[in-house]
Amino acid sequence: MDPDETVAPPRSSLLPRLLLVPLLWSGLALGALPRGGSPQRVLYDLLSEQQLLEAEDLSLTLLQGGRLGPLSLPPDLPDLDPECRELLLDFANSSAELTGCIVRGARPVRLCQTCFPLFQQVASKMDNISRAVGNTSESHSCARSLLMSDRMQIVLILSEFFNSTWQKANCANCLTNKSEELSNSTVYFLDLFNHTLTCFEHNLQGSTYSLLQLRNYSEVCKNCREAYKNLSSLYSEMQKMNELENKAEPGRHLCIDVEDAMNITRKLWSRTFNCSVPCSDTVPVIAVSVFILFLPVVFYLSSFLHSEQKKRKLILRLASGHEEKSTAIF
Repeated sequence: MDPDETVAPPRSSLLPRLLLVPLLWSGLALGALPRGGSPQRVLYDLLSEQQLLEAEDLSLTLLQGGRLGPLSLPPDLPDLDPECRELLLDFANSSAELTGCIVRGARPVRLCQTCFPLFQQVASKMDNISRAVGNTSESHSCARSLLMSDRMQIVLILSEFFNSTWQKANCANCLTNKSEELSNSTVYFLDLFNHTLTCFEHNLQGSTYSLLQLRNYSEVCKNCREAYKNLSSLYSEMQKMNELENKAEPGRHLCIDVEDAMNITRKLWSRTFNCSVPCSDTVPVIAVSVFILFLPVVFYLSSFLHSEQKKRKLILRLASGHEEKSTAIF
């Protein structure tokens, strides 16, 4: 070894000297150390140039979150292992896709029919996080880190938001039992809905399709009446079937996609186009109404006839009694 070469002390021996640096600076500020020399001169008296550079490197390392070998930060900081971080990233990407789908399908409502694959994907990613794969301690630690390590519990909040939105929309009513695809009744209803809107569009009079500028919709009312009646009848049947299947849960709605589609069609038909559909039960309704109106007349007439009959019987009895008395006298 070269005798002129300076041997750098180990980093562990530098730590006590490193901790003296802020004390020296504070001592200079308070006047505890001599003012004759500069702060740099005082530091050079204690540490060599190489030691100062190494101390500066160590200070920067501490500020940047580095570790000092055995005197490192605690190993139980909330740092995720690669597998757990991959699960979190999968959930984040799936959640972003589902959120975008929900917002894009907000108006007109296309939530259930377009977002159900993404909802199933998010539910699967959440199951992967919450489920202890292989019942290993690492998987339990991952679930605790992502779901229960802080007060906010952001992953749980996001998952509950998706589940709540799905339940409020009642999307299960539009899907098959396994929620893998749209039910046959929903597909048929959406086909009729699209057919009705197409009929509206083709029969609009004028060169523009702006509904606010058009005024005469007689062709729409005449040519699209059958399509509108079919759609309305199917919606009523779906409502009845839903009530029968959910007797234990009164007030259970159809899925929001079907309800919104029917509301849009009814507003266009009655408010925008000012059309009407003659009720097929008009004759029975009129007959029942006339019968109810004539009930009081029948009641009073029968009462009058009955009272007149009683009066006649009473007069006849009085007359016959008077004749009997006259015969007895003579």
